[in-house]
Amino acid sequence: MGRKVTVATCSLNQWALDFEGNLRRILQSIEIAKSRGAKYRLGPELEISGYGCADHFYESDTLLHSFQVLKELLESPVTEDIICDVGMPVMHHNVRYNCRVLFLNRKILLIRPKMQMANNGNYRELRWFSPWNHLRKVEDYVLPRMIQETTGQETVPFGDCVLSTKDTCIGTEICAELWSPRSPHIQMSQDGVEIFTNSSASHHELRKAESRVNLIRSATSKGGGIYLYANQKGCDGDRVYYDGCAMVAINGDIVAQGVQFSVNDVEVISATLDLEDVRSYRGRENHPHLESDPKPCYRVRVNFSLSDVDDVHLPVHQPVEWCFHTPEEEISLGPACWLWDYLRRSGQAGFLLPLSGGVDSASSACIVHSLCVLLCRAVEDGNTQVLDDVRRVVGDSTYRPTQPRELCSRIFTTCYMGSENSTEDTRTRAKDLAGEIGRWVVGVHRRQSGDTGDSRSTQETAGVRRRQQEYTGDSRSTQETAGARVRMVLAYLFAQLSLWSRGRPGGLLVLGSANVDESLTGYFTKYDCSSADINPIGGISKADLKNFLFYCVETFQLSSLRGILTAPPTAELEPLKDGQVSQTDEADMKMTYSELSVIGRLRKISMCGPFSMFCKLIHLWKDLLSPVEVAQKVKHFFWMYSVNRHKMTTLTPAYHAESYSPDDNRFDLRPFLYDTRWGWQFRCIDSQVVLLDVGTFAVK
Repeated sequence: MGRKVTVATCSLNQWALDFEGNLRRILQSIEIAKSRGAKYRLGPELEISGYGCADHFYESDTLLHSFQVLKELLESPVTEDIICDVGMPVMHHNVRYNCRVLFLNRKILLIRPKMQMANNGNYRELRWFSPWNHLRKVEDYVLPRMIQETTGQETVPFGDCVLSTKDTCIGTEICAELWSPRSPHIQMSQDGVEIFTNSSASHHELRKAESRVNLIRSATSKGGGIYLYANQKGCDGDRVYYDGCAMVAINGDIVAQGVQFSVNDVEVISATLDLEDVRSYRGRENHPHLESDPKPCYRVRVNFSLSDVDDVHLPVHQPVEWCFHTPEEEISLGPACWLWDYLRRSGQAGFLLPLSGGVDSASSACIVHSLCVLLCRAVEDGNTQVLDDVRRVVGDSTYRPTQPRELCSRIFTTCYMGSENSTEDTRTRAKDLAGEIGRWVVGVHRRQSGDTGDSRSTQETAGVRRRQQEYTGDSRSTQETAGARVRMVLAYLFAQLSLWSRGRPGGLLVLGSANVDESLTGYFTKYDCSSADINPIGGISKADLKNFLFYCVETFQLSSLRGILTAPPTAELEPLKDGQVSQTDEADMKMTYSELSVIGRLRKISMCGPFSMFCKLIHLWKDLLSPVEVAQKVKHFFWMYSVNRHKMTTLTPAYHAESYSPDDNRFDLRPFLYDTRWGWQFRCIDSQVVLLDVGTFAVK
């Protein structure tokens, strides 16, 4: 009949500038796709070079090596008799473009440049690439000589075009184009394109997956059609984690779903679908011929079919119900996979974490435990790549992990660094959690720098603390900040020496444990134990971390977390009173962590300055706080934020999980020197407070 097509899409763990490894994974995905009968294979965005090359895209080497990899792909017998759709940077008329290159049997069919750039949040594509702004325009692209020698072609079509096979028509979208209100698939569907592809490098954020799936469902429910979505996976050498989720949809239904978080480097999703289902759907739901398009799609024709003449026997894929992870599951899986990529590619032998007995460091520890669970499952499922990587990390070519707790004892070291201000309860909580996870523990008792231990010194220190906070925004005294920085030095010392002391080679990556709310206000000491190599929870709020630990109690049976969850958050800065802590984080910050989460989202997502934030919060918090109290919190937050903003320049590279991250290295582009008085802005707030007090208008 010639109406059923088998197509494949994939998620690949590509690494910026790892041309050899990227080539190997691309070839493996093509081989798997062919083994399943697919005639079309789609890969993620910029899969040849890796998406995260950043300013390496300026280098001619990156373009050269990308074409060298393309030549290897064209010449490989693995790529025969299947249309391969790969991503790479291409320079045309001295302009760099983010492109898809489609080829078949040693011939390049077309090069399609990206038309709408991702240029917000974590993305800066306009720094390296230009968009192709010429709708429906196609030019001749002169191929490099090395490619001409392989293909026998001098030029190929370059521009806004689609591929027309003997049985269907295929159109391309690239990542951000799906999210645009002017998505190319809209016009393409009106011109008879039946299969849409999207190669993406879409990063993970908590609660984001549903938006992505709904966009793809909507793309095919409005105008009918088949949609293939490919995505990068892995950390690619940066702060974000690309979370896979390859999928295939038809007429508004998802028919094939990939894994969102996985330690597998290559995942291929395939589906067999009936083109007549698309044609019938369009005839019933809409009438493309009624829509006027000033210029039809430029079609590049190829003498090739995605379907077979005798395909009656082929069953078609049926709709599936997408199973979304809860935020707690996302925290358990996403940062764990990110840590694994960083560990195996950094050449280090494990992690070291200063474990304090609080929620934050416990969360980092539980993420490492979750990683060990994932690795043991992958080995049990026969993943030889994971097994090889684990053996290399632990330095044992015969080792085979079977129990997460035992694996954790090999790759994870914790250290407890208490002081005179630490309670016995804190020490016990840290020790109990380390024991449940299966940790080898280093312990040290450290005196506060300059502490004499007498009551007069204690009183003077408390007075210094109050005066310092009044003028600098930092509640820690000079004595306390010195002690905190000593902990950072000790952590790196242990990371270098702990394996040596056990007769093992290598060093450990130091893990951070500062959450996004603390970073937002600068509630930490610069270069203290919040400084580390990487931080798995730096983009996650305190509220989400608490929910994650409740999840770990049930999922991993870590009962010691119950005591950690009930303990008040404290940095244990001040001397104890009757053996108990006398200072808490929320009292120091003069607001709760839940209030901070609301403020953080208003600041970053809603783009609120002091006055507009006050105007929103008097309504959001009208049942909890008076306008005067709201004004005090808003002004105190912006004062803390601005006086501590310089600390953002030294934040440990952290897993990006929230869209209100304060990381000024990439995501939050704001200055770090402010007029901390906020004179004009705060006067506007004060004037509104006066009006509210005299009843000029009421908060409803």
